[in-house]
Amino acid sequence: MKIGTLYGIGVGPGDPELITVKAFRLMKECPVVAYPKKRMGGKSYALEIIELYVNPAEKEMLGLIFPMTKDKAVLDKEWNKTAAMCWEHLREGRDIAFVTEGDPNLYSTFIHLARLMNELHPEVPISTVPGISSVLGAAAQLGITLADGDEQVAIIPATEDRAAMKKAIIEHDTVIFIKVAKVIDMMIDILEELGLTQKASVVTKATSNYETVWRDVRVLKGYELEYLTLMAVRK
Repeated sequence: MKIGTLYGIGVGPGDPELITVKAFRLMKECPVVAYPKKRMGGKSYALEIIELYVNPAEKEMLGLIFPMTKDKAVLDKEWNKTAAMCWEHLREGRDIAFVTEGDPNLYSTFIHLARLMNELHPEVPISTVPGISSVLGAAAQLGITLADGDEQVAIIPATEDRAAMKKAIIEHDTVIFIKVAKVIDMMIDILEELGLTQKASVVTKATSNYETVWRDVRVLKGYELEYLTLMAVRK
């Protein structure tokens, strides 16, 4: 029997209308729809985005848990379990549409899944469908251009490395800091030091019904933000 294809499908930053025609077609055609599942309950963000297009009663819905830990033993165990769940369907010839918010090739859980599947079962065809990232969604909502002419734009995962974060701002015309929630106070301090607080905005769940925008980032000092939050600094 022919082995099924594993598709990584970007479903955009939050607005269901930002799904591509190809993503829509594959979600309809694939018998299995996989999505990142939250261990502690709560709804999968990617699953919420595609609710308009997928009827769970007509599909095999495969919720996959991706542990938020750095413990290698736990990670290896959970990732191998996830790959095994997918392989059960793929080896029977069933295509899987793995849906992920944003783009599957940009800081996505699909990247690791595809890499592991390629190691364990190199015979599995793997294909990705690009999606609109939160970076592009946020730029549209904020009404800013990311880059023009010879300008440089950087997409940086926000970390506690203060020097690296400051350097990124200094060296680029535009910087999008993703996963900024955990270091928001430090980032505001850097912006104040550089005199750039008026050049920054923060967006949570861009383009979705839950979207929140802060154009005065200084009010976020000490504020607890959601995981899907980014900061745009446009000099």
